[in-house]
Amino acid sequence: MDVKKRKMENNQEVKKHDFSRRKFLELGTAGAAYLGFASIAIATPSQAEPLDKHASMKAVSFEKREPRIAVIGTGGRGTSLLGNLLDAGGNITAICDIVAEKAEHAAIMVVAAGQKQPKLYINGPRHYEELAISKDVDFVLIATPWNWHVPMALAVLESDKDVGLEVPACTTINECWQLVRASERSRRHCMMLENCCYDYNETLVLRMIQAGEFGKLLYGEGAYLHDLRSELFSGKGEGLWRRAEHTRHNGNLYPTHGLGPVANYMSINHGDSFAYLVSMSTLQLGLDLYRKDHLKSDDSRWNERYICGDMNTSLIKTAKGLTITVKHTVSTPHPYSRVNMIAGTHAIFEDYPPRIYVDGMNANESYGSLDAFKKYEHPLWTRNGEIARKSGGHGGMDYIMLARLLDCIRKGLPPDIDVYDTASWSAVGPVSIESVAHGSAPVRFPDFYVVAGREMKLYLLLRLDKFRFSDS
Repeated sequence: MDVKKRKMENNQEVKKHDFSRRKFLELGTAGAAYLGFASIAIATPSQAEPLDKHASMKAVSFEKREPRIAVIGTGGRGTSLLGNLLDAGGNITAICDIVAEKAEHAAIMVVAAGQKQPKLYINGPRHYEELAISKDVDFVLIATPWNWHVPMALAVLESDKDVGLEVPACTTINECWQLVRASERSRRHCMMLENCCYDYNETLVLRMIQAGEFGKLLYGEGAYLHDLRSELFSGKGEGLWRRAEHTRHNGNLYPTHGLGPVANYMSINHGDSFAYLVSMSTLQLGLDLYRKDHLKSDDSRWNERYICGDMNTSLIKTAKGLTITVKHTVSTPHPYSRVNMIAGTHAIFEDYPPRIYVDGMNANESYGSLDAFKKYEHPLWTRNGEIARKSGGHGGMDYIMLARLLDCIRKGLPPDIDVYDTASWSAVGPVSIESVAHGSAPVRFPDFYVVAGREMKLYLLLRLDKFRFSDS
């Protein structure tokens, strides 16, 4: 199906919800006044085409097919995801990496799984552009350093292909907008591969919330608390590029692992939205101290100046009045945790370790075990849990994510995580940086969905969350 025909069909899906740019601006002004304070606004980027000419990709289905998949980036993460894709029966037709040996190793994995030799794109950092226009590929998975995510995704979308991006999908507000616009223009999907949304506890708790066990939701917390000091200073893998981010920005550099599941619980972009954020960072000490203890005096990394605070804490207010705390630290001695907490009028769940309290469940108000709610185990885990745990990938959630993605494409379903989720979840990073830079001032979120052509009042009342992660 060509792009023009798909666009006409998708326009019909959303036509009844279209509204003018002027009305949107009026609604935005009213919303800002309602907040009752002078918050900092993230400006929308300029573009040649009017915003209301971009039909929404909300609830748009994948083109039904057996996907032909290319993987760009076959380092540690890309190779791991490739293994999960092969276990899930994904058809791999192309591999791209600037290191030929890594791409060749990935190709050996594909052939060992009983598939044909994939085509290799290994001739320099721009060879992905040739892959993007290949007629043997229609879905591209990108697992490269962050700064390459958006240029690669844009090349893929503009070549009439769907794309899946490792996290965070983008690191600036302008990049967020670029992905949204490119997806809307091409009528192709841009999905962030947020694996933590597919973990066992997260999917079970999501079903409990959808069943009403938590009552009305009130607040939640997500985090990425992970001691990566040795990884950041290693001479390979992420150590070659990720440490540099700590010399450029002060804020939450990696928000989506903890945030994604909480956003799902709260139906963000499916009935509610992020309104504004305040953020603050501690002093930066951890990387300096680690460098002092582990590097020789003549190491060139002594010339680096780290500015990202060791712990960043951000607080988000949603349009419906809920609150979300998001934390980030990778430079301190801290046991791994995503916190994964959600609370409502009837119950509260906290992870690491997992525990739940439902109103009146214990006389002494003590937490109980999630095992008591096993009936809410997600069908994705009921059906695929055994092979997922065997396949691996963070306890099986990587396999579940990719098997579900393949299923959505094969059945012609909408993606669980669409381009608006991809943009808004990733936007927490640059919005937090903006808030920290302005003395923890409130910063309003761009509304990537509403400007795509939906009336604010209708948008906030939409209840599309029942389709998300459904068993259909």
